[in-house]
Amino acid sequence: MKPVYHSFLLLALFACSCFANAQSDSIKTLIITGQNNHNWQVSHLALEKILKNSGLFSVDIAVSPAKGQDMSNFIIDFEPYQLVVIDYNGDSWAEETNKRLVEYVKNGGGIVFFHAANNAFPKWKEYNEMTALGGWEGRNETAGPYQYWENNKLVSNSEPGIGGHHGAPHEFVLNARDTLHLITQGLPAQWKHAQDELYSFMRGSGKIENLLYTAFSDKATGGSGREEPLIFTVSYGKGRVFHTMIGHVGSTLQENAAMQCTGFQVTLLRGSEWAATGKVTQPVPDDFSKANQISLRLEYFPPVRICN
Repeated sequence: MKPVYHSFLLLALFACSCFANAQSDSIKTLIITGQNNHNWQVSHLALEKILKNSGLFSVDIAVSPAKGQDMSNFIIDFEPYQLVVIDYNGDSWAEETNKRLVEYVKNGGGIVFFHAANNAFPKWKEYNEMTALGGWEGRNETAGPYQYWENNKLVSNSEPGIGGHHGAPHEFVLNARDTLHLITQGLPAQWKHAQDELYSFMRGSGKIENLLYTAFSDKATGGSGREEPLIFTVSYGKGRVFHTMIGHVGSTLQENAAMQCTGFQVTLLRGSEWAATGKVTQPVPDDFSKANQISLRLEYFPPVRICN
């Protein structure tokens, strides 16, 4: 079946009192970006739109120096924020920023790792514990075991080999593995995702706390032949960690199917709210993707609704 497209405008029906009220007590969020092997110039704008257009989040952006430039002054104060979203894969940050991020999460801060953020910092032990799984950047068995879904459980496999792989981008179905978690409650047991990279052979020493969604990485598309963990929470200190491996960015905001996918946007929003507050107040939207049908929010807005 063809995707269902939702190109909603910010009409008066949506920008009414309930939207304004949501903004007044919004979740203060920081997106960190500036280097990536992906098109960060587009991805961070899409993330900002998704978060802000929900009416639940206010967003600041921290853009790192360019690759190879001096990082010593890239010092971030995380204290003002309820949520930090990592859209970064590049040069090491200043050690002071590393220390502050670890303390922020250990002490209860909310954090979201988005797509290739799990490629970053292969030698930073605490970061890799927070992501639980990572890939590329020289990772192998020394980075920790493979983790994947097999025989109705999450298994670890310490065999030697690469860390990180994906086959040809394609549409695929996400399979729920925990339907009771606040992030997934009410969402379909299966939903079809727009064309994206399906990460496989990911490894790490961190602890997946709640495995929310997996997808089958078919060898026919160059995959692993395994059911790979793609969306999950991680146990780290007092913090709440949400990790989503989907969302490969396109060339422009208009040509960005994986991030325009309603399933991606809704799980990101629910995971972000949970990471920041420990709650999910968002109702399941009528336009959520179905098992056999992709839904797209082309303008990154939820459906127009009448406020009470």
